[in-house]
Amino acid sequence: MDTSEFLIRLVIASFAGLIIGFERQWHHKETGLKTNMLVATGAAAFVLLSIKVAATAPNIDVTRITAQVVMGVGFLGAGVIFREGPNVHGLNSAATIWCSAAIGCIAASGYFIEALICTFLVIIVNTAIEPVDKWLRNRK
Repeated sequence: MDTSEFLIRLVIASFAGLIIGFERQWHHKETGLKTNMLVATGAAAFVLLSIKVAATAPNIDVTRITAQVVMGVGFLGAGVIFREGPNVHGLNSAATIWCSAAIGCIAASGYFIEALICTFLVIIVNTAIEPVDKWLRNRK
């Protein structure tokens, strides 16, 4: 992979994070534009690193770094979740961060259409499903 391909994959991951972050910030959620962009970009950077290293050493498993991204983002997401009395807040934001990382990994792997599909699915879940979620929580 040359530098231009590296840059394209990184920019697409960052753009996907931007789209998700914009939606989160628009709805005044805990994690917004910068957080989702950085998570997607960081996840992509780690995957791109593993791809570049594996190109020079064929016995290296490229999925090992991706697995560690999943674990690291889980830790990051845990920091977004907080409890206020009997209520727990931030679970959706943590899940969205996790999805942003996954989309960053997908984009870094060169699956651009798939990254776009996942990005819009996250947007649909966070916007279109919200009224149903509120209705279910508020019913008697």
